[in-house]
Amino acid sequence: MSAALRDSVGREEALPPLHRLDFGTPGPPERVELPDGSPAWLVSRYADVRQVLGDARFGRAGLYAPDGPSLPDVPVLVNDPDLLFNQDGPEHLRLRRTMHRAFTPRAVARWQPWIAAIVEQLLDGLSSRETPVDIVAGFALPLPVAVVSRLMGLDASARDRMRHWSEYALSNGSRPEEEVGAAMAEFSAFGAELLARRRAEPGDDLVSGLVHAADEEGGIPEAQLVSLVCGLVVGGHDSTMTMLSNSLLYLLGERPESWPLLATSGEEAAGRVADRLLHGIPLGDDRGTTRLAHEDAEVGGVFIPAGGVVVADCGMANRDPAVFSAPWSEDLFAPLETPTLSFGAGPHYCLGAWLARTELQLALHRLAARFPGLRLTDPPASVRWRLGSTSRGPVRLAVTW
Repeated sequence: MSAALRDSVGREEALPPLHRLDFGTPGPPERVELPDGSPAWLVSRYADVRQVLGDARFGRAGLYAPDGPSLPDVPVLVNDPDLLFNQDGPEHLRLRRTMHRAFTPRAVARWQPWIAAIVEQLLDGLSSRETPVDIVAGFALPLPVAVVSRLMGLDASARDRMRHWSEYALSNGSRPEEEVGAAMAEFSAFGAELLARRRAEPGDDLVSGLVHAADEEGGIPEAQLVSLVCGLVVGGHDSTMTMLSNSLLYLLGERPESWPLLATSGEEAAGRVADRLLHGIPLGDDRGTTRLAHEDAEVGGVFIPAGGVVVADCGMANRDPAVFSAPWSEDLFAPLETPTLSFGAGPHYCLGAWLARTELQLALHRLAARFPGLRLTDPPASVRWRLGSTSRGPVRLAVTW
């Protein structure tokens, strides 16, 4: 949990929109302190961050070793050593192979028609309501929930619990540890039961494909598969909901002139806008991703010893003037000069990146086409923020048209 967010819990008015966070100026690796006071290296330049994320000398698994550094012991999903993101080397590759084919651009392209159909169905529902309408509850949340539910073959009862589990799975440490532990135990039991059902009665869904691929791969611990299923549930809807809500706040609140252009410029142009929004607006206040140096390494001309904790700040790297010649928001319809680091890089590059980008592209383009006069009914400064999680977005966004 970042110092800025820790200091502002309960004072929502002190939190700026995520697109207005002050990222500072990237520079050489420097010594910093983690929230518990332990030392770390902050890496912030684009080239340096890419090196850390792609260099096998830096990994995640060592952070959770018995002799590893002091980390928060809250039993949330992101602290689970069995999580795909927290694996390294052969173990990580073996687990990642079970999911890779499902999330290729070609696979996601096959899903695009039914994702678009879900978008249109939600837009039909919006058009029948009296304004103002809460666009978070009416669109930004139900879209990714419906998508991940179809992909994983989840029923309505699981959809109702999905939001509850995610709030605890991504807790930032401000929730009671006993509550978090109980929610995560329930979530893990759901994942284990879902895997067992798909083994007994496989279907045409992502979890059945995961079970089949894991059986072919062999040797994958059940705990890792359970964590993978839970990670899909959380990542499949929370990230997209947060990104879409924050994007709408930015576009309608600060770039209203761009909104009708999203409708008339076509889906390809909307994809470029989605790329820039994904690049420029983080999911939360904590922008750094942590790694442990397994051996001595040099990054950006600075020596980092084995055992050193490294925080790679993708938000600062995405604004490195040595790589990006203009601010990300200067021309929302222009292609990015260089690939974003918002989805990471290297072996841990986000498997769901293409799906998230497709959902955001379709959602923005079709929402603008249906409601070119969409606008906020309340000033952006009045937004109440969803807190207590590592992601942050508006609790509610009232709109009219």
